[in-house]
Amino acid sequence: MTTVLTSASPLTAADRCDRCGAQAYLRVVLLSGGELLFCAHHGRKFEPELKKIAAEIQDESERLTSVPESTSEDER
Repeated sequence: MTTVLTSASPLTAADRCDRCGAQAYLRVVLLSGGELLFCAHHGRKFEPELKKIAAEIQDESERLTSVPESTSEDER
């Protein structure tokens, strides 16, 4: 997905996908001014349509595969 980073705050575990309720990793700011949140799965699924109506897309799905810096070497 082509990502446009916004100045919006990072997504948290409290942010939920508008489609299925899973944790959201994408925030889509619409040209009309609204906002949609999606899990990585639904963000990929709806990508072509979202690109047509999005003013900005905040994609944090890389967090799904990254290892937190606070993780010890034994846990990696």
